[in-house]
Amino acid sequence: MSETKIALVTGANKGIGYEIAAGLGVLGYRVGVGARDEVRRESAVEKLHAAGVDAFGVPLDVTAERSVTDAAELVERQAGRLDVLVNNAGISGETGPGWIQDPTALDLDLVRRVVETNVIGVIRVTNAMLPLLRRSTSPRIVNVSSSVASLTRQADPDIEIGPVMAAYSPSKSFLNAVTVQYARQLADTNILINAACPGLVATDFTGFQGPRTPEQGAVTVIRLATLPDGGPSGSFFEDGGVIPW
Repeated sequence: MSETKIALVTGANKGIGYEIAAGLGVLGYRVGVGARDEVRRESAVEKLHAAGVDAFGVPLDVTAERSVTDAAELVERQAGRLDVLVNNAGISGETGPGWIQDPTALDLDLVRRVVETNVIGVIRVTNAMLPLLRRSTSPRIVNVSSSVASLTRQADPDIEIGPVMAAYSPSKSFLNAVTVQYARQLADTNILINAACPGLVATDFTGFQGPRTPEQGAVTVIRLATLPDGGPSGSFFEDGGVIPW
C-alpha cells in the first residue's frame, strides 16, 4: 500500500468540511470527499485538485446503510486502508424565530432526524470504516461537535451559550458521550478518537452568521486528525483547549 496517508471527511463538499479536506490535503493526505450531492461533491474535488490536493469523491449519505457500505468499499478500492476519519456531516434541524428549538413544543420527528444524522450516522460510518482504520499505523477519528454540547456551559447562567436548541444541542451531547464510549472500547488499540468544536463559523449552516471563517473552524479538527502517537483520546477540544463536558 502507498505510504501516502488517506483521510475521509464526511460533509466535505462545502464549509468547514471542505476546509478540513483542504487542510489535510496541504499536509500531504489523499482525501476522500464524502458528500451526498453529486454536483457539489465533484465540484469540491475539482476545486481541491486545482489547489494541488490529491482528492477523490465518495458518494455518502450517512443516514443510509447501503450508501455507507458502498463508501467503505470505494475507499478500500481506492486506498486499501484509512488513516483519518473526520465525521463532519451534521444538521441543526428546523428552528423557530430567533433560531430556537423550544423543548416544550418540539416536533419529535425533528429530534429523530437530527439524531439520525448527528449521532447514528456517525456510529454507522465509524463502524463501517473501522476495518480500514485498523490497517493504519496511526489511525485517528475526529467527531465534529459543538461547544453547545457542553452541559457544564449550558447549565451556567453566567455563560452565553446561544439560543435554546432542544434538538441540536442534545444531539451533540449524545455524540460526545458516544465518542467517550468509543475511546474506552478502543483504549487498547492505536486508534485515537476525540470530539472537536470548530466555534461559531460563518457558513450556510449558521446562516453565514459568526465571527470565524471555515478555515479557522477547521484548525482544531486538523490538529486532532494529525495527533502524534500517545496523544489524547476520548476528549473534547476547541482552539483554546479542553471543553468541559
